[in-house]
Amino acid sequence: MKEREVILSVRNLDVNFGSRRRPFRAVKDVSFDIYRGETFGLVGESGSGKTTIGRAILRIHPVSGGEIYYKGERISGKISREMDQKVVSEIQMIFQDPMSSLNERAKVDYIVAEGTYNTKKHISKAERQNLVDQALLDVGLLPEFASRFPHEFSGGQRQRIGVARSLIMEPEFIVADEPISALDVSIRAQVLNLLSKLQKERSLTYLFVAHDLSVMRFISDRIAVISRGQLVELAPSEELFRAPLHPYTKALLSVVPQPDPESERDKKILIYDPQMHDYESDPPVWEEVIPGHFVLGNQKELEVYREEATR
Repeated sequence: MKEREVILSVRNLDVNFGSRRRPFRAVKDVSFDIYRGETFGLVGESGSGKTTIGRAILRIHPVSGGEIYYKGERISGKISREMDQKVVSEIQMIFQDPMSSLNERAKVDYIVAEGTYNTKKHISKAERQNLVDQALLDVGLLPEFASRFPHEFSGGQRQRIGVARSLIMEPEFIVADEPISALDVSIRAQVLNLLSKLQKERSLTYLFVAHDLSVMRFISDRIAVISRGQLVELAPSEELFRAPLHPYTKALLSVVPQPDPESERDKKILIYDPQMHDYESDPPVWEEVIPGHFVLGNQKELEVYREEATR
């Protein structure tokens, strides 16, 4: 079996906010690998640190500890100008709110082309316009839309403009930060199908950030669950839904809506209490309990998780 290529590696990542005297640890000792061509899902409730990780990868937030590697080269901390240029070109982000992430005073052609003014300075005005037209076509929008302003579009169309703005940079890795949470249910599937289509056509790799596990199951190859800045579980998507191990993962899955009315009526909602863990005398470790399935727990908990995973 051919070994998969790791395109992005996060090792013992810490991200702190606030002052040095009173720091707040938004991300605590997070480690994972993302393989080329896959969609890696990062799921957790609001404030869990998932967006912070995505922004740390793009160097929007400085890291307080640990390292981030892209194609085997460190991109966290102080890096060379050439490496910074590489990160800007090859790693892009699709933002959560398609309205606030677009400049209301700029037309679509400038919004989409903005990144190329730094990375493709040598091309002519006509060549730049051709790139904009092609990027719009790739996301299902007409080139004539380039002369309009963002407020003239629907939410789904604005998100497509955001996707086009990323695609024009010809990225290999995209951080999708809850790209459908601000959209109506009726058009969420359209955007998800668009992202899947573009991934196949361009061999893209995604870090897909969301709080909805049902969406994650549809689009992700593997899913990492984060709680209070720490990863608590990581497994292939179907494995995570079939045999969740950590109590927090089970609690998240218990609130996923069921298509069957009777199952939805009879389902039991689980409540996760972080105080249930006794970590003072037996600190937790991040361990692979079965191949490909990682979970956070102390030695006593890990024994239980191994038994559950092998049933």
